[in-house]
Amino acid sequence: MLPSHRKALGDITRCRTEALGGQVYWCDSCQKYLYSYHSCKNRHCPKCDNQHAQQWLQKQFQKLLPITHFLVTFTLPEGLRKVARSNQKIVYSILMRTAWAAIEKLARHHKWIGGLPGAVSVLQTWTRDMRYHPHVHMIITGGGLSKDANQWMPARKAYLLPAKAVAKVFRAKFANQLRKAGLYNLVASSIWKNDWVVDVRPVASGHAAFRYLAPYLFRVAISNNRILALQQNQVTFRYKDSKTGKNRTVSLSAEHFIHRFLQHVLPSRFRKVRYHGIFSPYKKSLLENAKNILTPNPQISPTLQPLAKNPLKCPYCQSLLVLVEILQPQKSHEPFIRSP
Repeated sequence: MLPSHRKALGDITRCRTEALGGQVYWCDSCQKYLYSYHSCKNRHCPKCDNQHAQQWLQKQFQKLLPITHFLVTFTLPEGLRKVARSNQKIVYSILMRTAWAAIEKLARHHKWIGGLPGAVSVLQTWTRDMRYHPHVHMIITGGGLSKDANQWMPARKAYLLPAKAVAKVFRAKFANQLRKAGLYNLVASSIWKNDWVVDVRPVASGHAAFRYLAPYLFRVAISNNRILALQQNQVTFRYKDSKTGKNRTVSLSAEHFIHRFLQHVLPSRFRKVRYHGIFSPYKKSLLENAKNILTPNPQISPTLQPLAKNPLKCPYCQSLLVLVEILQPQKSHEPFIRSP
């Protein structure tokens, strides 16, 4: 088992338990103690980081321009998934780099846009029933800045780039990068002859697309509320069928369930969210140029004052709680599964 998998399982099993420490509160009205344990803050934990998703969402809304945005999805062919699973850090990086490189190459061509767009890309590795399915979602501006950065070059209405052309460039660039990484010979030659799948669709202002992506950034594969039962070593969970839109259930052995979950634990320090073009943190002046061109006289929004932290209240009677003790985390951090 990979160290990243061992750590994820260890953190998740300790999350919000006495092992990580916390606080003890007293409710005078109920005459009882209440325990609040710390979260593990592992990015793969289904109980952590929902508030970070909301904070990220607000930052992305500030980037959006007053134009149509597009959601582009790059899917890794099934014949490449075995290599990807065994070389995650390398292949995932190639996937994200080449997806943007394909968009940038065609977007800069005068036939389509003739400028540099902005994009936010997010890696996702699962289907709704937790099967292994690496793909990249990319939210892209419907247009781009000219080479001198003084003119906005709009995309056609409801049309960004030809999906088949993007897929061909994506496939060629991916193959080239796989050669450089020394992994090209591990893939069947038929992969490079088959059509690859790239989906391009308009998403209006982009707010809805970011709301769709936000939950996937700070949680992996499944949330606790989708787990329906654990009986006789079988885990039953629900998911929504992408074709019919109906809820379905699936039951797996506990070992198979854990196997599916661990496929989506990312390598240590891997960045699953990346910013490109005028959205790049290294090209802030380009985004400001685009905003000034598209909105020459923007309305100044009032500065919001940070909200004061609400005092903790009893979940039973809503009375104020009194902190009576700080619980220190346990020093022992034994691995979840010991090596033989």
